[in-house]
Amino acid sequence: MKIEEVQSTAKAQRIASHTHVKGLGLEADGTALPIGSGLVGQEKAREAAGLVVELIKSKKMAGRALLLAGAPGTGKTAMALGLKTTKGAKQLRLDPSIYESLQKEKVSVGDVIYIEANNGSVKRVGRSDAYATEYDLEAEEYVPIPKGDVHKKKELIQDVTLHDLDIANARPQGGQDIMSMMGQMMKPKKTEITEKLRTEINKVVNRYIDQGVAELVPGVLFVDEVHMLDIECFTYLNRALESTLAPIVVFATNRGVCQIRGTDVSSPHGVPLDLLDRMLIIRTMPYSVEEMVQIIKIRAEAESIKLLEDATVRLGEIGSQTSLRYSVQLLTPSRILAETQGRSEVSVDDIEETNDLFNDAKRSALALAQTEGYLM
Repeated sequence: MKIEEVQSTAKAQRIASHTHVKGLGLEADGTALPIGSGLVGQEKAREAAGLVVELIKSKKMAGRALLLAGAPGTGKTAMALGLKTTKGAKQLRLDPSIYESLQKEKVSVGDVIYIEANNGSVKRVGRSDAYATEYDLEAEEYVPIPKGDVHKKKELIQDVTLHDLDIANARPQGGQDIMSMMGQMMKPKKTEITEKLRTEINKVVNRYIDQGVAELVPGVLFVDEVHMLDIECFTYLNRALESTLAPIVVFATNRGVCQIRGTDVSSPHGVPLDLLDRMLIIRTMPYSVEEMVQIIKIRAEAESIKLLEDATVRLGEIGSQTSLRYSVQLLTPSRILAETQGRSEVSVDDIEETNDLFNDAKRSALALAQTEGYLM
């Protein structure tokens, strides 16, 4: 008898470090929820990030950048991902006269209205008969919904990146002759996108924007560990931020005053002062034990791990003594330990055993200091 191991047919879903982050977790008025959209605590930082989102939406963030500064494990990358995943609401664009008429007629959802096409005047005919059974006694006049086709105007919008335009113009397709067709069938060679080509594309795009043919939708560039960049990179970024086509740049760092790479000059966050002056800086604060416990609960739910209450509290304590990253990394090994012992829930004993098996950064550094010389 031949026995083979069969791969599981269940769909595997990769859980990344910040899969649980769905947004900034803000109320409609911009105040931060204690726990919302996968983020816990950091209310001031999240409210500041919400204001930055409003600046970006209103297109008043040009030429500036955002710097997230804080100790390791305080949620800087999670905040940047929260900025990225913030969704805006769709809005209906109305002529001012139609809007005023709608306000004057006190039109609400379910009303049947008549709009005069020539002058835009709005008249409320009555309430739709679909709402006739809502109340027994009502003075409203119920009218049927008008039949027939609604005339619609379709507007086609194509999203194109500047890189797409650069590539299209770097490799222009020829005519319909034999050599051109053979060239298209062969493997295309990579063509260099020169600075001259980029300048020409920028001129064309700027002309389209001035004519109202195109609208610029700036992207978001996230640069983590910005203190690792050298002076040449900072010089380029300083110039690039002034460009009319520049994206929204979000930096993150966990350094205080340190040396700028490639120079002998020390500066706050390892960033030159002239570039630092262009940034809005958001500071993230260390998490409390209670906040760490909440984050571990959210993380365990994202990874489908069942934790006993005392195990969650113990992980929070370990996180406060070591780091939040280390305590989160203990989740999956602890679950595997529990499963090998035939349990579906992770207990304190599993956490303690896993904590003994693995070293955090502080314990590893202490072991190296005590046994100096045994490693190269």
